[in-house]
Amino acid sequence: MGLAGLTLCGRPASTAGSGGPVGPDTVVRGHDWPRFDWDVGRSGASTAPTGINAGNVASMSRQQVELEGTVDASAIYLSDVQVNGAAHDAFVMTTVYGKTIAVNANTGAILWTYTPPGYASWAGSAQITNATPVADPDRQFLYAASPDGNVQKLAVTDGHAVWSTAITLSPASEKIASSLNYFAGRVVAVTGGYIGDAPPYQGHVAILDAGSGQLLHVWNSLCSDQHALMPATQCPQTRSAIWGRAGAVIDSATGDIYVATGNGTWDGTTNWGDAVLRLDSTATQILGNYTPANTQALGEADLDLGSTSPALLGGGYLAQGGKDDAIRTLAASAIAGAAPHVGGESQVVSPPGATDIVTAPAVLHTSTGTSLYTADGGGTAAWTVSGGQLLLAWNNSNRGTSPVVAGGLLYVYDPTGGGLRVYQPAAGTPVATLTCGGGHWNSPIIIDGRIALPEGNANGHGTKGILDIWRATKP
Repeated sequence: MGLAGLTLCGRPASTAGSGGPVGPDTVVRGHDWPRFDWDVGRSGASTAPTGINAGNVASMSRQQVELEGTVDASAIYLSDVQVNGAAHDAFVMTTVYGKTIAVNANTGAILWTYTPPGYASWAGSAQITNATPVADPDRQFLYAASPDGNVQKLAVTDGHAVWSTAITLSPASEKIASSLNYFAGRVVAVTGGYIGDAPPYQGHVAILDAGSGQLLHVWNSLCSDQHALMPATQCPQTRSAIWGRAGAVIDSATGDIYVATGNGTWDGTTNWGDAVLRLDSTATQILGNYTPANTQALGEADLDLGSTSPALLGGGYLAQGGKDDAIRTLAASAIAGAAPHVGGESQVVSPPGATDIVTAPAVLHTSTGTSLYTADGGGTAAWTVSGGQLLLAWNNSNRGTSPVVAGGLLYVYDPTGGGLRVYQPAAGTPVATLTCGGGHWNSPIIIDGRIALPEGNANGHGTKGILDIWRATKP
């Protein structure tokens, strides 16, 4: 199993638009944060210099940018790109009702807004998306989701749509909750269901050609012998959502796609509820699979195995968190092949908070080893990883969404109003807490001397929102 690639994340340094020095360190601009959790493998651990450290993070100034919608996800960032005829550093994010907004990272000004057709018909309703967009490596386009079940290709220069393609025939019951991914000229998206698990819906993986928008292939987690979009009522089975924050996790060495499903029928042949799946890069073949021995009990108790996406630990192992208060480590070799694999975990541990996990962990590889960082509604924890085993390094009772490591610091957002907490990753020593409002699934990005974090909860059904941007000097 390869480690996550760094496609697009680090580019030759350049001086962006109106960039300049930040705090005591001069930031060398020219890095991108092109997708949720930094890279194709969703490591959540940036390798780019940030210009932010333990000495200056507490003194950064916050700007609150008013948005035309709540962003219950994270932003992405492109440095020194052409927007409206000039060079800009830009944060881009998608609101819960599908508006995709580009914000000047230096001033907070709105650069452009894309509003999907039909926006007025679902704005204010329960039909939403929590997806983070993904940038094309050419840096001229990005891909974003909307509540009508479409993925659209948008021009970075002004936000106009190049194409828009449906990845579900049942957008009122099948939700695009997870972040989009991109690999080798293809956009990878997944679907799940809405809060309350109201049927009918099925989780599926959709592969789109980035150039044309053509839907190349669909892998359905229920009725997986059907290889196309289908009405949600066409399959006799329902549920098995793919809804982890990271969505499709991609091995950069092979292009293999890892997903995890929620409650639903499991039979090890065509129905794959509460399972971890390894698919080939085109989502046409099952290369590996796993379900716990108590998969039926998980479904009956609404304890989705796939409340998170798989985390690639390296060394031939992955980790899978769930709503049953457990983190499982799995050996890729033990779950290989299309034949069903039940049980056989390398290890099962409970998170310190003893609560369900609905966040994406961060995986940090250094010269001294690998660490896994988790946060949930009961606390934040760090684990050292060795041979498929997790050893608790430290923990606390501070709640958090998906943790992020950048510039040698660990960032964890408390959506209950506790602010954005910053730690020394190795020991868990608190460095600073940045004041901000509450939220839900939002998580920060830290790049080129700035921190960006959206506030707000999609379940409030609001059409206004806030993006917090921290800098060492005021805009």
